[in-house]
Amino acid sequence: MQNELDAFYLNKEEPVRSCFLALRAIILAQDVEIKNVLKYSMPFFCYQGKMFCYLWFHKKYKQPYIGIVEGNRFDEPFLIQEVRSRMKIMLFDPNEDLPMQTIENILQKAINLYKTGVIKIKE
Repeated sequence: MQNELDAFYLNKEEPVRSCFLALRAIILAQDVEIKNVLKYSMPFFCYQGKMFCYLWFHKKYKQPYIGIVEGNRFDEPFLIQEVRSRMKIMLFDPNEDLPMQTIENILQKAINLYKTGVIKIKE
């Protein structure tokens, strides 16, 4: 039986489905403490129970993206603020190869906020 989280990925059209599945695999590979959960009908990724990123589809640009919850702490030019105060997003063209090194670097920077105690994790 398909759960809601699996349905999010599997109900997408190609090439967006493959892009989201690849992004999920990349995110989960960054740390064993990362869990993929469904929150607000969206696939969120939590590090030790704290939300640190999510996947969604940008309606205006028609592209999938990773939303970095603490994105306002980063100055990378590829991260887009839009009208959010805290989060920034990283858009992807589903017809192009994913920039693996760039994705992994920003995810590790985000995880390090939690590991170093900048973002408090509930004990």
